[in-house]
Amino acid sequence: MEITPLEAWIQRKIGCSRLTREIINSYQLYRLNETLDLVRNRSAFYRRKFAHLPGAGLSRLEDIRHLPFTSAADIKENPLRFLCVSQSEIRRVVSLTSSGTTGGGKRVFFTAGDQELTVDFFHHGMSVLVEPGDRVLIMLPGTRPGSVGDLLLKALNRLGAVGILHGPLGDVRETIKIMNQERVDSLVGIPVQALALARCSEHAGAYRLKSVLLSTDYVPAAVVRELQRIWGCKVFNHYGMTEMGLGGGVECRALAGYHMREADLYVEIINPRTGEPVPQGEMGEVVFTTLTRVGMPLIRYRTGDLSRFIPERCPCGSVLRRMDTVKGRLAGVIELAPGRELIMSQLDEALFAVDGMLDFNAFITAKGGTNILHIEAKFLAGWEEKGRNSINNALANIPQVQQAVAEGILQLAPAAFSTAEWSNTGTAKRIIRDLRGRGCERNI
Repeated sequence: MEITPLEAWIQRKIGCSRLTREIINSYQLYRLNETLDLVRNRSAFYRRKFAHLPGAGLSRLEDIRHLPFTSAADIKENPLRFLCVSQSEIRRVVSLTSSGTTGGGKRVFFTAGDQELTVDFFHHGMSVLVEPGDRVLIMLPGTRPGSVGDLLLKALNRLGAVGILHGPLGDVRETIKIMNQERVDSLVGIPVQALALARCSEHAGAYRLKSVLLSTDYVPAAVVRELQRIWGCKVFNHYGMTEMGLGGGVECRALAGYHMREADLYVEIINPRTGEPVPQGEMGEVVFTTLTRVGMPLIRYRTGDLSRFIPERCPCGSVLRRMDTVKGRLAGVIELAPGRELIMSQLDEALFAVDGMLDFNAFITAKGGTNILHIEAKFLAGWEEKGRNSINNALANIPQVQQAVAEGILQLAPAAFSTAEWSNTGTAKRIIRDLRGRGCERNI
């Protein structure tokens, strides 16, 4: 199997004749100490946060565990205090808001050089699934210069592929028309929107794709299976977030976990309760440190995503670290009772396997001390009645739901249905809304 192109790319960035784990670790330690020196001198936030720490650099990568974490709340409070350059050098500001949070959203700043790092990663990462001449539909925001779709378009041009900037899914019928007119080979998009497009296109006429890249959200295995079945394509997962610089890791053709962007990021997996590193192979929270960003470097940023490092070497043979696909988010847990939790990813895996399902929302209410789970589902036209029984069966087969119902701490409300075959459907994030009088709504 062909080795991931990220390995040769990272080898060139590091400047070595042969890439090994020892060389990667040495490079990362050097870049980490450079970044620590930069933020101590230029960032008002980190100057204060690190004031009590020794000024000398780290002697081992493992010593990063002694540095404090950075949180989303830190960025929200005063993002300008993170800057290590003058505001005149900033070329792109991204404002982020999350459902259920209070106050203003986060703002993340990038210089032109920071954005070039992202384009460079996209260029080499997309070569895993796209070849020169391929026509790629970009179903991500891209109207503004420096937006994710705009940067991806630049990367595809460098690769010799043709990027077709579409934006998030709106009118499904119009998108199918564009796919046929433009003779699209590949697609990059949000998981739920890609599923809605695939299921609608299946009933509008056969369409085959070479490859699909899913990004921006947790990717249910049920969605991957459906895209493979309907479009006959390979489905690749990408991991990234705006704070990370949009790109973090991408699967190779083995489709066996993300190969990480190790020349630009140092990634840890920690126990979310203790903050300590977990043993290799164990699940925990993803934490990253930027190694090459200069506008707004981040040290030990807690993502809230749950994953693990895969100890075994990838079937492609790369020495790059491999992270398992994200399994959910810490903020996505609804507590039904002590020791009993419901997670959106559990619902995703069960409900997106239901025939005709395009999208769904979930929320929890309470009556007489019992939690009630409500599902609002969007189906292809004509599939609603068949879907009613399928939803109930799918929910009953989730072990956590099954157990909670048996213990009397959860009831299932009749599902509500709507038809969304040719309308705006699919969202970037699914949420379980907690409507039990606590006034909170949690992102999944």
